[in-house]
Amino acid sequence: MDGNGRWARQRRLPRVAGHRAGIEAARRVVRAAPEIGIGTLTLYAFSSENWRRPAEEVSDLMGLLLTYVRSEIDELAAADVRLSYIGEWRQLAPDIVAELERALERTQRNRGLHLVVALNYGAQQEIVRAVRAVAAEVAAGRLAPHAIDRATLEAHLDTADIPPVDLVIRSSGELRLSNFLLWQCAYAELWFTPVLWPDFDEIVLREAAEAFARRERRFGGR
Repeated sequence: MDGNGRWARQRRLPRVAGHRAGIEAARRVVRAAPEIGIGTLTLYAFSSENWRRPAEEVSDLMGLLLTYVRSEIDELAAADVRLSYIGEWRQLAPDIVAELERALERTQRNRGLHLVVALNYGAQQEIVRAVRAVAAEVAAGRLAPHAIDRATLEAHLDTADIPPVDLVIRSSGELRLSNFLLWQCAYAELWFTPVLWPDFDEIVLREAAEAFARRERRFGGR
């Protein structure tokens, strides 16, 4: 969800204004996704690399995250949205972790849109954690090295209970994956738009979905 900072700069506003506008875009997309037929939606909210940003901006982002969870949970629950998180989100501040856990509990029985929020997430770090977990099983004698296959590693990823990625949407004209779901995107379709994230809406989401529907997916078969 790129472009918050540029959106604010174009309007001579502080970066936090761009992040607030980005939250509004997230609301629009979450509401529109089920109508378009999207079953699982993953939002890259805060990467493990985002800690390198200025401390004031990181503090603003954490505050906005807390505000979003508190303000949106009633609507998400009423809309039958099921929340889950990927990344090392339990390393966030205790008050944020507590709020995130309450939201999980509130929505865990829902059966509508599965909204996955990537928090303190990095795909390379995720793969390293999975490899360490598999190595620990081998060292404990619970797993033979020759028995390790793709499914073994996938079972130890943050996304073990989430379907493989079909489509990656990248906003603001950026043409890279930025350490996002690298394993899961092995055969994902990629779609890029120059639209800055705060301007992203249902129209752009539908455009992406329609472009995906027109593509022929081969999965390396031919």
